[in-house]
Order: sequence, then C-alpha cells, then structure tokens
Amino acid sequence: MIRITDRISIAESELSFTYTTSQGPGGQNVNKVATAARLVFDAADSPSLPPDVKIRLRGLAGRRMTAAGVVTINAQRFRSQERNRDDAIDRLVDLLERAAVRPTTRRVSGPTRGMIQQRLDEKRRRSATKQSRGRPSSDD
Repeated sequence: MIRITDRISIAESELSFTYTTSQGPGGQNVNKVATAARLVFDAADSPSLPPDVKIRLRGLAGRRMTAAGVVTINAQRFRSQERNRDDAIDRLVDLLERAAVRPTTRRVSGPTRGMIQQRLDEKRRRSATKQSRGRPSSDD
C-alpha cells in the first residue's frame, strides 16, 4: 500500500510499469539497459480515490491524464531502473497529495469600514467637482 494521506492510500497492484531505454547521454548503459520507467495509474476506475479527489486530479494532472482518466508518468532522470521507478511513484504521490487538499471556500463578507469611508469621500469630491461646473453667478 502506498500512503497518500491519512485517509487515502492506493494498492501497488493499481499501478503498472513499463520500462524502455532512456533518452540522452549515458554511454552504452542507455543503449542497452531499459532504465526509463513509465507509470500508468487508472485514476477514474480506482476504488481508493474519493470522487472529489478525482475531479481535482483531472485539473492538476493536465496532459499527464488521458480523457479516459488514466494518469501516465514518465521517469528517466536516473541511470537505474529502480530509482526511476521510485521517482515515478514519488511524483504520483505528490500529485495525489495536491489533489487531496480541499480548496478553502471564500466566505462572503461586507465592505470594511475604511472602504465605506473611502467611497463616501470619493462621492463628496466628485460632487464638489460637478457643483463647481455650474453657470457663474450674476454677482461675479
């Protein structure tokens, strides 16, 4: 079991891995050994994730999630297959941790006393400006 939060954990059987050769420099090790790991996690059909987490995960995962709800993470940062596998799991856990955080809802509040005073002062200034635009009086 991979622990995400205190109430969410996913079974390792829900994850599937495929291994390929990595890109970039690295000599014969890169050309011969399949060290890059691709993690595939079907989030849409996962019984471990609550529905609200699945919704937030869709927004956070971006192009890492397919339309069918499958999250794919490619890891090829390290030279060994084991470290790339652990890196992919860590990145999935980080993504799921961020999706598990419920956003705080904004509580509607009234205007502050300072804002009310600022609005009234602006109204007085605007009123005085418009009053001064009147026709000149006859005693001038």
